[in-house]
Formats: sequence, structure tokens, C-alpha cells
Amino acid sequence: MKIIVSVTNDLSTDQRVDKVCSTLQKEGYKIVLIGRKLKNSTPLNRSYSTKRIKLIFNKGFLFYAEFNFRLFFVLLFSKKDTLLSNDLDTLLPNYLVSILQRKNIVYDSHELFPEIPELVHKPFIKKCWSTLEAWILPKLKNTYTVCNSIAEFYDKKYNSKFKTILNLPNKKELEFGVFPFKTAGKKIIIYQGAVNIGRGLELIIDTMKLLDNCILVVIGNGDIYETLVKKVGNKNLNNKIHFLGKISPKELNKLTPLANLGLSIEEDLGLNYRFALPNKIFDYIQAEVPILVSNLPEMKRISINYKVGEIIKNRKPTELAQQIEKLLEKDFSNELKKAKKELIWENQEEKLLTIFKDFM
Repeated sequence: MKIIVSVTNDLSTDQRVDKVCSTLQKEGYKIVLIGRKLKNSTPLNRSYSTKRIKLIFNKGFLFYAEFNFRLFFVLLFSKKDTLLSNDLDTLLPNYLVSILQRKNIVYDSHELFPEIPELVHKPFIKKCWSTLEAWILPKLKNTYTVCNSIAEFYDKKYNSKFKTILNLPNKKELEFGVFPFKTAGKKIIIYQGAVNIGRGLELIIDTMKLLDNCILVVIGNGDIYETLVKKVGNKNLNNKIHFLGKISPKELNKLTPLANLGLSIEEDLGLNYRFALPNKIFDYIQAEVPILVSNLPEMKRISINYKVGEIIKNRKPTELAQQIEKLLEKDFSNELKKAKKELIWENQEEKLLTIFKDFM
């Protein structure tokens, strides 16, 4: 059976999609993964086939329109048995082709797309995505998502039957790299992931002024990356806060274990963040790094159930600095070793394969 998987990103850092494709390929499925090509896209070395669509437009309405238009025709004229759409921004062409050619379709919702913070002040665009979602989702039979809260939300809204496939890392042995700056005698606080609004990065930058013998490392890129770099410079914090930009998953796996604390301190900017269960939380745990997370349902559940860190008590820099200082003195090593054995992708694979076995 041939499965065409589609996403709107450039494929290089989407670990969830890579794990899904690899799992399906191991089971004997022929996989083709489609994304987009950017000017700075790095070469791919995957065990399955990949295709990157080169676009004229790379942001805004014209990007989504062009990508969906091109994806529609790529899907239409490609041999396939099943279509796997990742997120709402690839769903329309996948759905139309599945109807026109009577092909199986599976949908993986990585987030509540119409509720992303970038659309908070764009009501018309948000309405367009919501209308598209309301039109297609109730018609889909094979759907899954990243956490129970999103599954329950869709089940109530559309009477759908979303399954939950947690976005867990693969089981791996610890590897240690070296940061490109001095860290001797310092406690390392790490943030990895998208550098966008609502991620709590402004808060932790303000908090770092109050923390002695600590370094903050920000790994990732996004809409406010340059703004934050300038902010750090203006506050004369370049010796305490380091931005490494976007790096490969392989490099990241060697740097995360060097940290003493991993951050996932998103703000409650609507349902998408409220229900968030970021990949980085599980990456921290797999690297045996304690976590500090927001007081939001899914993150809180992991922290409480596995006892691998703490929940933010107060989002004021002075209060947060005091909590971090105390947290850095605690030992979570035993709990982290237990949690990392359970919270791995290998324990999600059978649930994923069950969805596709219905088509065999």
C-alpha cells in the first residue's frame, strides 16, 4: 500500500511526521512525504521518499493558496492508496482528492489550527479556517491528534472519534555535545522550539536578569526571533542568554542533556495553547532534564503524574526567579529515569498502525 503524507513545512525538523512515516514504512507501507522547499532548506536523508514543492509565495494567504493548489495536482496525479493529511492547512486538497478518486484519507491534527495565536487578531482569516474545518472534519472517519484535550474538544464539537497518538521521542541513549560558549560553573536553562508569541520567552528573558550563575539557551526560530535578540542586547544580557537558532534534531539531541532545567512556559492565549502538549517536554524528559511548565491542563498532567518537575506558580519575574532557584537545587533523576522508559514513541506505534490496518 502506498501512502502519501503531506505537510506545509520544509520537512527538515518535523519530528512527529518523520516518526509516523518511519513507523509506517517499517510495517511495509510505501511512503512519500510531501512538503515545501525553502531557500535555506537543508538536504534530507530519509529511508522513505520525499518531495519538496518550490513556491513563489512563502507567507500569508498567497502561500496557503499556492501550496494547496499545487498540492492538489501533485496528489491528483500521483499513485496512492491512502492520503495522510497533517493539520488543517493541508486538509482541503487531500479531502478533495480522496472524494474525486475514492481514496482512503487519514487526518493528523497537531493542534487546534483555527485557535493559533497568530490568528487572534485576524478574525476573517480565522473564520475561513474554522469554516473549512467545520465542513470537512465531521466527514472524516480516521482521525488522530496529539493529546486527549484536543481529541475531547473535537469529539464534542463534531461528534468525531479522534484517537490520541502522543508525540513522544524515540527511545535513545544519552549523547552529550558541547555548547559553542562557556558554561563552566553555570546552571543551564534551555528552551527549544518555536520562537513565537505566547511562548513565555519575554518572561524568561526578564527573569534572567534576577538569576545568578545561570545561562539561558534558546534553540529554535520563529516570528519574534530577531525581536528577542535585540531585546537581550538592549538589556545587556548577551552573556547570560544565547540564541542558537534552528539546528538539526541530531544536534539538538546532544545539547538538551547538558541542561539543568527545560522550559515549556506557554501563555494561555486561547484554546490552542491551553491544550498544548509540546514535544519539547518529552524531549527534556528523554534527556533526563527536569521541566518547568505552565499551569495548563496537558502540561500540568505530565508534571504531576510523573513528578519530573514543577508547574509555574507565578508569572512575575521576581517570583519566577525564586522558584527557578529552588527548583535547580532539587533532584528529579530517579523520576526522570522511570518516566523516560514509558514516554517513548515505541509505545505509541501500535495505536498508530491500528488506524491504517483497517485499509489493508
